[in-house]
This record gives sequence, C-alpha cells and structure tokens, in this order.
Amino acid sequence: METFFVFKVSISIFARNMRENIIHKAADLFITLGFKSVTMDDIAKEMGISKKTIYVHFSNKTKLVEAVTFGLFETICDGIDGICDESNNPIEELYDIKMFVMHHLKNEKSSPQFQLKKYYPQIYDVLKQKQFGKMHESVKESLQKGVNTTLFRPKINVDFISRMYFNGMTGIKDHSIFPQETYTMDYLMESYLEYHLRAIVTEKGLQILNKFITSNQS
Repeated sequence: METFFVFKVSISIFARNMRENIIHKAADLFITLGFKSVTMDDIAKEMGISKKTIYVHFSNKTKLVEAVTFGLFETICDGIDGICDESNNPIEELYDIKMFVMHHLKNEKSSPQFQLKKYYPQIYDVLKQKQFGKMHESVKESLQKGVNTTLFRPKINVDFISRMYFNGMTGIKDHSIFPQETYTMDYLMESYLEYHLRAIVTEKGLQILNKFITSNQS
C-alpha cells in the first residue's frame, strides 16, 4: 500500500513538472515568435514530446496561452515586489522595473500584448485589468515614497499620476501611433520614463535623475 502511494505521488509530481515545463517552453516561444505564429506542434517538437502530451494538460491552445500569460504576469509581479523592497529611491526603482520587465518580455520584439489584443481579446482584457491593479498600487506607493523623500513635488496628485502613467505605458505599445520600424520598445519606454519623471521631480530629484541617465549612457 505504501509503495502504491509513493508511486501515485511520483506520477502527480511528474505531471505537475510536465505542465510547468510546457508553460515555460511555450512562454519562451510565444514571447520570441508571437502568440499567433507558434503552434502546438512547434511546442511539442521543441520539447521532444508528442502533441497529445500537451493536450493532456491543456485542452486547446487558448488554455495554454491563458496559462502562459497569467503565469508570466505573476512572475513579473513577484520581481517588481522584490525591486520595490530593495530600491534606493523611486527614480532608480522605475528604471530597474523597466529593465526587469523588458528582460522577461525579450524587449517585446514580437509585440506580445498587441498580439494578445488581436488574437486573444478576452485574455488580453483580463490581463489589462490585472496589470492596472498591480501597476496602479505599485506606482502610487512609489510616488508617495518620492514625495516623502522630497524627490517628487509635494503637491502632485498621486492617484491621478499613477493612472496617467499606466495609460501612457499602455499607449506607447500602440503600433499605429508608434510604428515598430521607427521606434524600438526600449527607446519608447526609456523616453517615456524620462518624460514622466521630469514632470514630477524636485530640484533634488532632478539631480538624481540626470546623474542616473548620464551614468547609464556612459
């Protein structure tokens, strides 16, 4: 009986690991090549498994896209929390978050959110709400920290600016306004961050911002 129990536990762990491995590989392919381009056959081939094995864990591609999207969202949220806990100041904090997100999304070269919006709109709508909830609270805390440390102007409307920040970060990913042939995502995010911060910093904050930008360019 004990041997049978151990056997069942081993199967359960193997199945869980397989599911996580599928999500991990699919995420890598989706981010690199795009949600639309990658097929279940592609994922199976990359993993050296049969397509049937994938369907044991995910009944269709949409379910897999959903698991990848929200799994990646949770990973990024955990990373952002860690950065916020360890940051020296809210100015560097925003740049560190930008670098972290760009790393995990591979500079968004395949335009993952644009593809989600076009081909998986229901998943995109849920993700956008989750992103807003997380970013709104994180940015509000960051803004308040900046006010308290006299890096940001004392009379800024923290809630309003947090919402504007999210709207701006979402807007720069609209390819009809910022075509990929002209603007890289790294350039857009870097420029928007500087634009955002210059509007709210004090003289003290401006000195830190200029020093940070100069050191990053050298």
